[in-house]
Amino acid sequence: MDAGLCREHLAELLGEEIVLLTELQQLLEQERDLIGSGEPEALQRTTRARAERLGALARVEEQRRSLCTLHGESPDRGGLERLRQWCDPAGALAPQLSECLGRAMRCRDLNDRNGVMVAARMKRVSELLQALTGRTARAATYSPRGYGARVPGGRVLGTV
Repeated sequence: MDAGLCREHLAELLGEEIVLLTELQQLLEQERDLIGSGEPEALQRTTRARAERLGALARVEEQRRSLCTLHGESPDRGGLERLRQWCDPAGALAPQLSECLGRAMRCRDLNDRNGVMVAARMKRVSELLQALTGRTARAATYSPRGYGARVPGGRVLGTV
């Protein structure tokens, strides 16, 4: 493959990645709004759509890695940059590559924030369940010595 064809293929991959990352960012923002909304069906739809975008992004990344390998470069960020410099010495694709990186970082941050929100919500639900049932959220298991776990929350009725 000559440099011109490589540049066209890389430009297509970067363009597709930008579209997918933009859609993923929008879905993560919707997910943030839905986490505390009490609309589990809408949250599930958003989660399914997010998983589809992640799958599509993985396919694009695999194509990009294959393009690097085809041209004798390592399938990592350094290899991609060397490939871009070879097929695009004028640097026309550098802004697209930079945009992909920026969007991916924003998506990672949004996903991390959503994860914190979900963990906080789950903790709150667990605390409410503990208050209602009087039981801890831990599963009853055996100790290393084979004894059953004691479940706190019972009352002491007297001593002997």
